[in-house]
Amino acid sequence: MPADGLEPATDAALVRAARLGDDAAFGELVDRHGPGMLRYARRLVGGSEADAGEVVQEAFISAWKGLDSFRGDSSLRTWLFRLVHRRAVDLIRHRRPTPIDDDLLSHVIRVADDNPLQDVMDSELLEALQEALDELPWNQRAAWLLREVEGLGYDEIAHAMGTTVGSVRGHLHRGRRQLAERMARWR
Repeated sequence: MPADGLEPATDAALVRAARLGDDAAFGELVDRHGPGMLRYARRLVGGSEADAGEVVQEAFISAWKGLDSFRGDSSLRTWLFRLVHRRAVDLIRHRRPTPIDDDLLSHVIRVADDNPLQDVMDSELLEALQEALDELPWNQRAAWLLREVEGLGYDEIAHAMGTTVGSVRGHLHRGRRQLAERMARWR
């Protein structure tokens, strides 16, 4: 609870206020959902901060312009991830691949304290995981990131990717199987 004792506004309340032209309400939505959107975009576009920032910025511009079209069939978070997904697809289709940031998944595992050998092994594991993710087909990688990193449910992933829950399950199954094969030496 905030210091003033008031509950934070819900996404629905902020959307209603933003629809009425309240820039501060939309700014709160940006602050609330922007970091997750940026994480997802960064991984989809191969680690480029500039490209991820562009994708998220375009997604928020689309969100601002399309607030009236948001019906609430899904959560606002899911709708925003859908916008990021669409913008990232557009960006990837129109650009060459970019180099990968080796530290992209550094938050996935805890780094050992004062253990140089463990630090090297953790770094190698993350590098191998990033390479394995980069080799996955686009839909498998997107589904895996939304599920395993962002924690979205199957319905939310299906909505964000514009597909069915059955397709999401298939993408996740195939992606997990391929990752398991590529990461077998790390077991």
